[in-house]
Amino acid sequence: MTNYYDQHFQSRIGSDESVLSVVKDAANAYLDGKPASRGKHKVTRSERHAAFWSSDFLTTLPAQAWQSQAMTLALAQYLRQERVANMAMLANVAAVAPDALVRAVRCSGLVLKQHSPRRTELDQLAASSPVIAELCKVLNIFELTHRERLSEVATWQRRLAELSPLELLSYASLYAFEHLVPAQFGVSTPSSSPRHDMQAAWDAINDILLWKLSTCTDTLLKLTDAAICHSLAQHLSPFLFPSPEGQLARHDLREAFASLLAAQVELNSFVAQSADAFSYDHSIEFVRVGNQLEIKEVDAAARAAWQRDGRKLAALLHTYWHYRAVDAFVESGLATQQIGRPENHELNRVAYIKAMRTQLQLTEVYGVGPTVTTGAGDSVPLFQALLSLELMNVFFQRDFLESYVKHLRTAGDWAAALSVVAMQGLKQGVQLRFPLTWSSRADKISSMVGWTVTAEHSQGDRRQTEAIVDFWTSDWAKLANQMRNAEPGLRPELFERPILKMGQILVQLPWVVGLQNNSTAAINNLRRLGQRRGEARAETQRIETQLGALLRTRGFQVVLNWNPSVGPEGNAGEVDVICARDGRVLVLELKSTYLRRSQQDAWQHESTTLRKAGQQLRRKVVAVQLALLDQPELAQALGVECGAVAATVHGWIVDTSMECDHQRFGGFLKVSLEELMMALRDDRHLLHDPQGLFTQRVGGSGAVPGTLYSQGFSAARLVDVVESQAVWVGV
Repeated sequence: MTNYYDQHFQSRIGSDESVLSVVKDAANAYLDGKPASRGKHKVTRSERHAAFWSSDFLTTLPAQAWQSQAMTLALAQYLRQERVANMAMLANVAAVAPDALVRAVRCSGLVLKQHSPRRTELDQLAASSPVIAELCKVLNIFELTHRERLSEVATWQRRLAELSPLELLSYASLYAFEHLVPAQFGVSTPSSSPRHDMQAAWDAINDILLWKLSTCTDTLLKLTDAAICHSLAQHLSPFLFPSPEGQLARHDLREAFASLLAAQVELNSFVAQSADAFSYDHSIEFVRVGNQLEIKEVDAAARAAWQRDGRKLAALLHTYWHYRAVDAFVESGLATQQIGRPENHELNRVAYIKAMRTQLQLTEVYGVGPTVTTGAGDSVPLFQALLSLELMNVFFQRDFLESYVKHLRTAGDWAAALSVVAMQGLKQGVQLRFPLTWSSRADKISSMVGWTVTAEHSQGDRRQTEAIVDFWTSDWAKLANQMRNAEPGLRPELFERPILKMGQILVQLPWVVGLQNNSTAAINNLRRLGQRRGEARAETQRIETQLGALLRTRGFQVVLNWNPSVGPEGNAGEVDVICARDGRVLVLELKSTYLRRSQQDAWQHESTTLRKAGQQLRRKVVAVQLALLDQPELAQALGVECGAVAATVHGWIVDTSMECDHQRFGGFLKVSLEELMMALRDDRHLLHDPQGLFTQRVGGSGAVPGTLYSQGFSAARLVDVVESQAVWVGV
């Protein structure tokens, strides 16, 4: 059978193209999953690996070919898979381009896959290559460190193996109220954790709970009231209501949980800050000094860009959308109306503004419509779903966390403060003041139905409430089965779907619901976990339509979803947005994803989605340039003179994510959609916290910038604003 990649190489090597160009195209075909099929046969990933790595053209490639980004990424794919071996090829790379092999090893993630046969191949190459020998010594240090941390986690997991998921949640909640909640509210106690450890603790707790789900039986996830009472009487009540005659509090398990969490934090820190940094942060290198590794910075600009993009997400964009929501709240007339009962009015106003903030971001950036769909197929009004989560947050903040913190400041002891709050709840006939709460689905819906009161439903809409509850629910039995069977799919984090379903019982953690970032929860619930929803395609179309409308407000002529004729480089594919003004033409390739937090996720986005976007945009820009030369229909639609503007075409990759902002892919600038929107709206002043709501400074955060277009708006000035990052100047 003819090898697809050899055929691809041989068909083009006879032309005027260079060997490097042809090799790069063959590697990109492999990276992009081509061929997808042969006739009616779907080509599997394993078959593509086998075909590419048995290609004849690989045997004599020069060093320059291996040093290209495409071949480095392809080589990383070879090192990542385990079925195909080509030791002769690898030895050739080690001989002619050892630095390229080192980069590929880093990108492959092999640092945490020490038992891979590819790792054995590297050991064999070490005998003849000093560079690879040094790499193997570095990998050995990583292996030892990783193994030690895995062992420590496993030791404490065994101590907690007897616990059910509900019981583990109890100890997680006790830990949160002992350590995390005091730190969040600025209460200093002997056991409170520093604020900067908060996210690390949440991530570790999430990992611990996922471990428990992967190891427990289905029976333990089918809760009944009797089972809950039995478990909590042993593991929670003795801490809340200590009695000499009753069950003794299991301080051994509480301390074991704290030790497991510390070990998990240490493991996660090693993976994120060492292993992932080694693999995906190419602004640094790990240098061996004896049996220790030291970090050496090799690209200060790249490292600063990563940190700068993180600040944009963590602070600046949050400020921007909050001020947009405040303006929308005032314009809606709600600012002069009472919301709910008088005693709840102020907190309800805050909840409304936060829900409007997230709705604006979901609508304008991610194209989410006025309704969304649950996993069961029910339709949910987006704003009501967001508002319900914010009202849950308000309820747990006011009626639980603030009460707990008040008693903690008085008593100085976390257990005593929890005891008082729980006792107050029992006197009121509710268990909603326990460190974790539970109810039947029917009771949960009844308690929330008042949040859906409208003019049409004066008592609330029960059907809508049912759908909202389902929208925020994570089915732990389903998740556990998925994990035990190693089924593909994304795992929800606690804050993304904070209602936990175990059988017919719904469990909530007041410290999660009361402290979580609801904006991130909503975005990732829809865009990460719900990426296969039926509305996803319509949302992408809506993003393009909305961006086109915004461009038109600035005087651009806009063409959406233009399909060019098949050109010399094949089918360029649909062009998302083309717009023109002042003799300038912009060709925009839109990408819509979700919020990422790890370097691995960011690198994956960079090396797949954005890399491919650069290739796509190159073909599309060429297609637009050719069409403007000889297709008057497109030129007329854009309001430009046919044949006169080929040199004025700009291509941008416009992405809903902030990763790799202002880098170039295939020669084209990548810019975030939010930055482009702010540039078109000319409202970057909202990034500067003009009222000091977030900087806690009277008068805000310093001088607020003026317009970006002091000489008037023009296409040339927009290009300059975007390419110079003028939106972010001063922040």
